[in-house]
Amino acid sequence: MLRPKVPTMPAPTGQVTPPAVIEPTTITPAAPTPAPASTRPTIQLTSGGLITLIVGGTTVVLVLGAVLVSMLLAVAITAGSTAITALVIRSLMSSGTKRR
Repeated sequence: MLRPKVPTMPAPTGQVTPPAVIEPTTITPAAPTPAPASTRPTIQLTSGGLITLIVGGTTVVLVLGAVLVSMLLAVAITAGSTAITALVIRSLMSSGTKRR
């Protein structure tokens, strides 16, 4: 019924030119340029600053972990109470139809 027409590739006509030959070029490395001097001051941590940084990072990780765990616990409690409510409602609905 519907037959696709496959196009045929016609033979090239006229003068066919060969592809151009590309000669490889040599790459000469440029002299390395020195990096520009930074204008920002470098941060030097003392032992007290390092301890403060470690304690602060640990505190952030612990607080973030506690918040995420409490959110997960809240979702789990909500899902459990919703499931129990659904079971109670289903039980009440089915027991009402059995009495009639």
